[in-house]
Formats: sequence, C-alpha cells, structure tokens
Amino acid sequence: MAVVKSVTIDGESIHVFRNAIYIFESSSGFTLELDLIVSEVVIKKYKTVDNLIVEIELEDGRIINSIMHVKILSGGLPQLNLFCDLDDIQEYADFDRVNENDSWFPNIEDGITIDEIRKVEMPNEDVSIKLNLPINQIEWIKKQKKKSLNEIFQKMINEYWEKQDIK
Repeated sequence: MAVVKSVTIDGESIHVFRNAIYIFESSSGFTLELDLIVSEVVIKKYKTVDNLIVEIELEDGRIINSIMHVKILSGGLPQLNLFCDLDDIQEYADFDRVNENDSWFPNIEDGITIDEIRKVEMPNEDVSIKLNLPINQIEWIKKQKKKSLNEIFQKMINEYWEKQDIK
C-alpha cells in the first residue's frame, strides 16, 4: 500500500491532515486519485482552479509529478480531490484500487475535527457590521487603521468569549 509523505501544489508545500492515494477503475479507464483533508485556507486558494502541478512524495521515496484536475469535495471537512488519467498502471501495483462498482471507498475524515484543523491554520474572513453608535465613537472608528480595528475587535471578542465559557 502506497503512503503519502508530502504534497506540493504549484511549488508550494501544503499541510495535509489526512490523505488517501489510490487507483480508481471505471469503464472509461484508470485514474490516479489523491483525496486530501486540508485547511479551509487551502480550499479557498484552489477552489477556482481547474488544474494544478502536483508533486506527491511517497514514504518509500518515490515522487509522482503530474498535472492534476481539482475537485472540492463538499460536506464535512475541507477536502480536495486531485486526479489524473493513467495509461499505464504497472508502476502503481502497490496502490489501493477502487472500482466504480465497489461499495468501499477511502474514508479519511475519521478521527479528525474542524477544530483540530483550525488550530493549525485558522482562516480569516472579512465581515461588515452595521452599528448604531454615538457620532464621537464613529469619528474615532473612522480615524483608526483597519489593522488596529481588527486587533481591537479580536481582543474584545476573545475576552467576551472567555467570560461566556466560564459560566
């Protein structure tokens, strides 16, 4: 059974929480498939891309370089499915095989949570808030830089959050 050691996408190493590499066999042929649990940041980065240059390093030292198609798998944890067609499967003899008619499919979500993923790489999102404040507070807010306001709100929310968790 082949085991993935590391994955590099377009020259950039990505953090992989769980993975499964296998040969998918269908009536139309064979594909090399790599399912990855990654961070939401990685999903956001590649969700609009169709093809990627991927380097897969296996634990036995083999390296697979390929242009792979990308699918974002929806549902539970953030997952990428990378795949490419294979003409010759001889060099992949030790890879797990999944047939389109099989009921078995690799499940890489067991034993990991979104909270564990976010401890490694927490995504940031822009948010707009409409508030009704006294004019002097609005004037003060308008004078602040975005970075400073982000820090103030993060600190304020974290302090409030901690107080709520105590109760």
